[in-house]
Amino acid sequence: MKLLERVSPKKGATKPMVNPTPIRISKRTAIVIAFVIFATLMLVLWAVPSVLISVVGGFGLALALSFPVRTLSRWMPRGVAILMSLLGLFGLVLLAILILVPLLVVQSAALASALPDLANNAQQYLLAGLELLDKNGLLPGTTDQVLASIGENLSGSARDIAGSVFGGAFSVVSGTFSFALSLFGVVFVAAYMLIDVRRFKTAYLLAFPAHYRRDARDLWNAFGLTLSRYLNGLALDLAIQGAISAVALYLIGVPYALVLGAFVSLTALIPYIGAWLGAIPAIIVAFTVSPTAVILTAIVFVVIQQLEGNFLMPKIQGQSLHVHPVLVFLSVIIGGGLAGLVGVLLAVPTLAVLRVLFDFFRARLRTRE
Repeated sequence: MKLLERVSPKKGATKPMVNPTPIRISKRTAIVIAFVIFATLMLVLWAVPSVLISVVGGFGLALALSFPVRTLSRWMPRGVAILMSLLGLFGLVLLAILILVPLLVVQSAALASALPDLANNAQQYLLAGLELLDKNGLLPGTTDQVLASIGENLSGSARDIAGSVFGGAFSVVSGTFSFALSLFGVVFVAAYMLIDVRRFKTAYLLAFPAHYRRDARDLWNAFGLTLSRYLNGLALDLAIQGAISAVALYLIGVPYALVLGAFVSLTALIPYIGAWLGAIPAIIVAFTVSPTAVILTAIVFVVIQQLEGNFLMPKIQGQSLHVHPVLVFLSVIIGGGLAGLVGVLLAVPTLAVLRVLFDFFRARLRTRE
């Protein structure tokens, strides 16, 4: 035992040998071990997706908070700056829960109770449109046949939705617990990433050979700056679009303005077409007010779309992406085709990462000739 370990005279703790005996393995064995570790990690992430949500969400939250932390660190210790940033975030969330959430709940309940009237109004407008198309010979059948077909499709969709809702009613408690656990994991991971950012950066730099560490540091800084600017710009973009739409709908007199504005903030996650998607429920609700309200609502969302396409995206998010709008739109289409809604939401940050990698390697890659 004396040859293998050394006992500390003060605390009695054992210390490992300074030069441990190496265990020699072949390159093939090392590759197999690395593959098994990677496959096990992928299996765990597939079986427990909340782990990936906590890691990715915590990383994103840490990037979003990195800007206020850096700013506050100029006047106070970094630990205090991290605490103040987290407390500020919790304060905003608490304020939203105490003020906005009750209003959203009330308006959502009122909107749900008004859905039959909205459906009747929509049916009347649909009937008028179908009669106009029938007069011009543009319908595949009679008006009654088309209405019956639409009614059957809507009834089938409603049954499917109702079955999904009632079938998942028993998992509400477990789903709430999983959501709370994932949310705590996001905050926990973000806090430790902000606290131990120097340790993470050191481990990252030590993974590269000494003559590549300056370039690795430049890549680290580029990723951090680009993603933090993008996430903060995205949050500002969503807040501006949601606030403008809610205030405008309230001034026009469209009911449930707060719920509709919150929906616009959600659809604004999709670049360029999000404003159009957010306009659909608002215009449908505006039909219950007056034709003037419909026209004004349409004008409001045209202005919001122009504001997003010509100012918010180029000025707020474009500074971090440095990518042509056509590429952004194509990335959204590709992401939707590959992974559905998740791919749409991840398309733009993925494009930002690819742009950083492109700029990094374009300045460094050289052919041997």
